[in-house]
Amino acid sequence: MQRAVTILTISQIRSMKIIDGKKIAAQIRVEIAREAADLVRLGITPGIAVILVGDNPASVSYVTAKERACSETGIRSFMSRMPVETTQDELINEIKRLNADDSVHGILVQLPLPKHIDESAIIRAIAPEKDVDGFHPINLGKLLLGEDDGFTSCTPAGIMELLVRSGVDTSGKHAVVLGRSNIVGKPVANLLLQKKDGANATVTICHTGTPDATHFTRQADILIVAAGRPNTVTADMIKPGAVVIDVGVNRVPDTSKKSGFRLVGDVDFDAIAPIASFVTPVPGGVGPMTITMLLANTIKAARRCAT
Repeated sequence: MQRAVTILTISQIRSMKIIDGKKIAAQIRVEIAREAADLVRLGITPGIAVILVGDNPASVSYVTAKERACSETGIRSFMSRMPVETTQDELINEIKRLNADDSVHGILVQLPLPKHIDESAIIRAIAPEKDVDGFHPINLGKLLLGEDDGFTSCTPAGIMELLVRSGVDTSGKHAVVLGRSNIVGKPVANLLLQKKDGANATVTICHTGTPDATHFTRQADILIVAAGRPNTVTADMIKPGAVVIDVGVNRVPDTSKKSGFRLVGDVDFDAIAPIASFVTPVPGGVGPMTITMLLANTIKAARRCAT
C-alpha cells in the first residue's frame, strides 16, 4: 500500500525550524581552521592517519571526504591504503607504527573491515590518546563517567553540537533515543544525561526489544532516531513541539534520480516536520557534523602536545 504524500503549506514550512547541519558544520570548521593555524604557529601541525583496508565504494567515498575536509582546515592527513587480503596482524602492526609516530595525533581505521578481521581487536589496538573516532573502551568509559579528557564518538558529539548551537534547551527535558548502537545510541544517551550545561536531560532508550516504542516517543521533548530503517518514525509517534534529530541515512529507489535512488532518514520528514519545533533533514542534518567532529577531536589530540 502506498503512503499518502504530505504537502506542506507555506505557514507550516515557516512554523518549523530546520536544523541546518551544513551551516553549523561550516561554522565549526572555521573555528577548527583557526585553531589549526594557532597550533602550526607553535610548531605543531595537527595530523590524522586514516587506514583503509580494501576498496569498499562507500568507504572510499568517506575517506575522500575526510581527506578533503582535512585539507580545507589545515590538518595534515596521512593515508594508508591496504589490500583487502591484509591480515589482522598486518593491520595491527600498521596501527602500532602510527601509535609511535609523533607527527600523527589521531588514527582512524575506516569501518567496516573485511570479515576476516576482528573490528574490536583493531579498535583496542589504537592508542586511546589517538583514538579520534572515540570507539576505544577507555574513551567510552571516560564518556560514561563524564570526564572531558577523552574523545567522544563523532556522530553523538555532532548531535550535541547541533542541539546547543540551535538554542535547544536540554536541561530537565525528556530525551528519547531510538536505537542502542555503540556508535550512536548508547553514547548520545550518556551525553544527554550528564550533569553539565547542554545536557542534564532525563533519558529513555528504546530499541528492538521495546514492546511499544510509540508510548515513549510521544512523551519525548527531544527525539533522537538512529534505527537504521526508513520511515521508522511517523507523525503519530511525535509529540507536538518536539525536537527531532534524524541520524538515519537510507537509500530508497527513485526513478526520477540519475542514480536511481535518493537518501532519506529514519523519520518521515514531510509528515513530522509540521508537528516538530526543530527537525534535521536528510541529507544535510547530522551527516555533515560527523566528519567535522572528527577534525575537532584531532585538534584536541594535537593541542595536548602544546601543553
